[in-house]
Amino acid sequence: MPDKDITISEFSSVRETLKKLDYTAEKVLLVVNHNKRFMGTITDGDIRRYILNGGNIQGNIAGIYNRKALSMKKKAYSSKLARRILLQEKIELLPILDDNEIVVDFVTWKMIFSENKEINHVNTELNLPVVIMAGGKGSRLDPFTRILPKPLIPLGERTIVEVIIDEFRKCGVRDYYLILNYKGEMIESYLSSKAKNYNVTYLWEKDFYGTAGGLGLLTDSIADNFIVTNCDVIVNADFFDISRLHIESQADLTILSSIQNYKIPYGVIEFRDGGEVVNILEKPEHMLVINTGVYILHKRVLPFIPKNTHFDMTDLISKLISERKKVITYPVSESKYRDIGQWEEYLKVVRLLENF
Repeated sequence: MPDKDITISEFSSVRETLKKLDYTAEKVLLVVNHNKRFMGTITDGDIRRYILNGGNIQGNIAGIYNRKALSMKKKAYSSKLARRILLQEKIELLPILDDNEIVVDFVTWKMIFSENKEINHVNTELNLPVVIMAGGKGSRLDPFTRILPKPLIPLGERTIVEVIIDEFRKCGVRDYYLILNYKGEMIESYLSSKAKNYNVTYLWEKDFYGTAGGLGLLTDSIADNFIVTNCDVIVNADFFDISRLHIESQADLTILSSIQNYKIPYGVIEFRDGGEVVNILEKPEHMLVINTGVYILHKRVLPFIPKNTHFDMTDLISKLISERKKVITYPVSESKYRDIGQWEEYLKVVRLLENF
């Protein structure tokens, strides 16, 4: 077996599979049967499609994984052949099997092509502007935000807003809109003083308009589709794929969501009328799909946002649903989402950046 075990049983739960994808930091797991024989592959994309098609997130992967996945026999292996298969088939990982169909190794893009290169959207730009909601008071990060606005709180050698922009710059995004209010002069002054290879437009709220109200400041010149992000979240996601889904679905609004595991730290009692205990679940885990605070919107939703008043994104989503507009979601795994607007998560991200 290779140094890293990326195999998983064909009867594993969705929860176990997502955890192992996060733990191994690979994009693909190799599905095996009880004899360790290779059966196929599974990715977070397979799980995402399963959930979006109404699948039960408490179920297992037996009916989800790709049973037609490519593989290569060890005795036929050569790096040249592996490279050609990865290129031609556009797959992330190629398992290497022995004569009994047992996984003995695997190769990935990174292993085959270079130390640091992954072939992923090469020379492609995401042609969507990003709107950053940067006007809030950041009360969850008090007392820092009594002095600094939340977007300027440091994460390593950069500020929060720079980290967010840099993530989108990896996708080639050039145009950014910042909705400003609380200590906005500091934010504009700081970013204006920095040398940068992207464009920033500053829009000013006259009052605190909530998590969506500031979008009413956007004009008709905004692109048909645009990304909106809160200024306290970092999501490591494939925005090319998200935008493709949004556009192909003709969605009015797409919510970027995250599959999260919550473990209740107590025994949970199930009982009948009269208090008769029928079961006790010891520290049960629940899997939920939560809103990350990152969205793709079509500009036809802008008329639904009232001018110069407090209006949250939840209000906008509820309004669109009530008006029978199309709202969809795109879930990513737990490890790809960080809420840096609360102290515990902020400190986690600081430590992750330091280790990186």
